[in-house]
Parts: sequence; C-alpha cells; structure tokens
Amino acid sequence: AALATVLALGMPLSVAVPALNQVAPPLGRMQRISLPNGAVAVIDYAHTPDALDQVLRALRDHRATGANIICVFGCGGDRDQGKRPLMAAAAERLADTVILTSDNPRSESPEAIIAQMCAGLTKPNDVQIERDRGKAIARALAQAGDKDWVLIAGKGHETTQEIQGQITAFSDWEQVLAWCASPNQGGAA
Repeated sequence: AALATVLALGMPLSVAVPALNQVAPPLGRMQRISLPNGAVAVIDYAHTPDALDQVLRALRDHRATGANIICVFGCGGDRDQGKRPLMAAAAERLADTVILTSDNPRSESPEAIIAQMCAGLTKPNDVQIERDRGKAIARALAQAGDKDWVLIAGKGHETTQEIQGQITAFSDWEQVLAWCASPNQGGAA
C-alpha cells in the first residue's frame, strides 16, 4: 500500500523502493529485535486467531533452514473467550514451541484464561505454561537457538499490564531489551 501511494504521487520506483526499505514498522507490528546469540525476537499485536495465524505463517515462510519458531502469547481477560482455544490451536499448529502466559487478565483469573486456551490444544503436554508474562518472555528468549525466531504476541505496542484492577508498566519490547542487556541474558529457561 505504501509503495502504491508513493508511486501514485509521482515518485520513481528506483527512488521509492530504497526509501521504503528504511521505513520502520509501526510499534508492536512485526517489530524485530536481534538477540545476542543471533536469534530474532518479533513483537506483534496479534491478538486474534487470524492475526496469530498470519504472523506465524509469515515467520515460517522467512525462517532459515533448521530454525525454530517459539511463540509466547496470552489472551486478554474480560474479552472474547471463544478466541482463546482457537489462538492456542493456531500456535500449536504453526510454532515449534508454545509458551502460554498472561496478557491483561483484567478481572479474570490468569489460570482460568490459560485453561480455556488449553482446550484448543491437541497435545497440551507439549505446551509450556508460565503465568508471569515477563518470565515467559525470558524463558522463550533463553530457549532460542542462533537461527530461531521468538514471537511475542498479543500486546504489541501496549505499555501496561492490567491484573485485578491494578495497572502496572509492562512492555514486551522493554522486556526483551532488558533480557538482552542482562549479564546472563535471562538464563530463565
């Protein structure tokens, strides 16, 4: 869409393509962070079954031979409960490793949300569960091999987490940066 727009405005293709290669994606939309070991973390707002499916398919299409996709995500509380098992099913089908966690549980129990997510799994014993989103992210990053992709989905650009009426600062982006800067790079596997 961006390319079509600049071409319609009269910009030559030879100028438009290099210029658009310099444009950063919107915050929380396929945002990439290179990890110290060569793996890549991707932060995306994907918070519906279709969005998670599409992001995982895109990563599968672009991963290196032998690379794995680790997907960590949760589902929001006080929202559409029907999508929870569908999102878990998409992650199980398209990711090599799945870590279920919290994502703004709001007034709901994080454990109840995760249980509803697990209802969509065919092999629930193959999925990891870590209720604490920060720990889940650290675990995923620590498990990543040098060619792997770690998808952290659901919150994207959001900078807070709401749990039982308490809103606290929380950013997936900042969690990844802090893990990368830590002396042992998380070590929370």
